[in-house]
Amino acid sequence: MATIDAQVLREMIERFRVLIIGRANAGKTTILQKVCNTTDEPEIYDTEGRQIDAAVVKSSIKRGNHDIRNEMVFKSNPGFVFHDSCGFEAGSEEEFLNMKIFISERANATKLEERIHAIWHVIPF
Repeated sequence: MATIDAQVLREMIERFRVLIIGRANAGKTTILQKVCNTTDEPEIYDTEGRQIDAAVVKSSIKRGNHDIRNEMVFKSNPGFVFHDSCGFEAGSEEEFLNMKIFISERANATKLEERIHAIWHVIPF
């Protein structure tokens, strides 16, 4: 089986797309800030590519109530696009179903850069 050089793969996928999942207030954004070496809040874009005022959605993000399709990008590391799931709490079947639909849509995307390349599950301890 042939392997693809990391640099070649990086050139094929201009932006690496990650879905981060876990319950609300599990520290998902904090972990992403560490990975991207920043303390800045991410820029958030809707499905049309329009930037959303982070102040408008900040309280809903903290409650785990937001659109998984929105893209979060940190200025310090624009090669990564993050999608944040709603928090998984007891009885949150609707959020779980939305996540499954989102993963299915992204797994079947025809453009490589639109697919989910990794799923990161955050478990607080």
